[in-house]
This record gives sequence, C-alpha cells and structure tokens, in this order.
Amino acid sequence: MKKVITYGTFDILHTGHINLLRRAKEYGDYLIVAISSDSFNALKSKAAYYTFEQRKAILEAVRYVDEVIPEDTWEQKLEDVKKHNIDVFIMGDDWKGDFDFLKEHCEVVYLPRTVGISSTKIKTDLNKNG
Repeated sequence: MKKVITYGTFDILHTGHINLLRRAKEYGDYLIVAISSDSFNALKSKAAYYTFEQRKAILEAVRYVDEVIPEDTWEQKLEDVKKHNIDVFIMGDDWKGDFDFLKEHCEVVYLPRTVGISSTKIKTDLNKNG
C-alpha cells in the first residue's frame, strides 16, 4: 500500500482544499492529513474559525481522506514520515523547497494551489461584506 501525507490548517474547507486532497490521493492508496492543532495554531499566531476537533470531523467526511492526525510542531514531519511509513509527502507549491530535506525518506511533491481561493481570501471577503 502506497501511503501519502499532507499538512495544513484546513479551516473553512473550500474547493482549493478539495483539489489538493483529490490530487494528493491520486499519488497513493492511503491519504493521511495532518492538521494543525489548536495549540500549534496559537504558537503560529494563526486563528482558525473551527476547533481542531471540528476540522478533524469535517476532513474525516471527505472521501479522499483515510486518516486525520494532529500537527503539534513544525519539526514533527520527519517523525510522521517514519512513523506512518510514508511514501509520498505532498504540500502546496507555496512551500516549494521547504521540505526537500524529506527526500531521503520519501518522495516530496509540491502541488500547484487552486488559483483565486484560500481561507484567508474567504475571511477577508466575508469581513468586507459585513
């Protein structure tokens, strides 16, 4: 079985997230999604609308996702790759090059982001519209 992992906050699920998850799943048989825990978001000074448990439940309902795990630190990625026997590590291309250090343990793929959509843009647009 070919295992794939990706990471993110996955707050306010949108078509860009679904595109990433669908394309990530095409790289293997089993997709693990590591989502930022509430405490990790606080360390990053990033506020999510939904709690970790809510985001986890939403992602578990997506047909491309086989397992959801918490991301608690920046450094855990190598540990996760080893612990879960990951074959392919996938991130959006806005992170291009940042995870190349994992190439000695698995394939690293940077997928293009969906143009015109992001959680940040949605939040900004909603704030403009009251």
